[in-house]
Amino acid sequence: MNEPFYFRSQVELVLLLGLKARNPVELMEGLKTVPPLSIYYHTHKFLQQHRVLSPEPSNDFAYWLGTILNLRELGEAVASVDVVKWKNMEELRAEFIRILDDYLSQGKYTVDAPEGAGFHFMSCRVFVLPTQLIARTPGEFIEAVRMISPRSLYFHVFEAKMRLEGEENDFAAWFRGMGRFKTAETLSKLDPYTITLEGLRAKIIDTVKKYDLS
Repeated sequence: MNEPFYFRSQVELVLLLGLKARNPVELMEGLKTVPPLSIYYHTHKFLQQHRVLSPEPSNDFAYWLGTILNLRELGEAVASVDVVKWKNMEELRAEFIRILDDYLSQGKYTVDAPEGAGFHFMSCRVFVLPTQLIARTPGEFIEAVRMISPRSLYFHVFEAKMRLEGEENDFAAWFRGMGRFKTAETLSKLDPYTITLEGLRAKIIDTVKKYDLS
């Protein structure tokens, strides 16, 4: 018999790294040295902060370059990075550095940020917490998914794939372990970056209903 699914949640302690960039050159140099969790923080935390609204395909680096420095071309290039495409934070870091280096090596226009508007590199420390929710069957899983907090949903879908570098999200892995491969494949292919967390919750429930309770 497959192990029960234990739902967990998370809280984050945001850390100020004491590293600031005034222009694209300093941003690129900072990106080379900050810990992987800093890359994660600046590219993924908006998904929790805007969990009710549809998340925009952007990140903190792109916002600062395009909106604060008014370097629209560079900002758009950085915003176009599909963060879900990359397997880990080091690959994602390398892609941002490549874009910045390519722009700067062409001698394109750059500028320093106004006083007080520099980019402050942040990071986070993540604490994983147990919840009282446990699922042993698909039916119990659906009821638990209806009740879990957005933070718990975020943890099992996003953290497993990106920060923890899992092959698939926790839900898909659990159903695969039970031999419910159609459910696992469908859950694994859900694109959580194009919908809200509440929309994602609904799609997960609908998938399990379709393949395991119909």
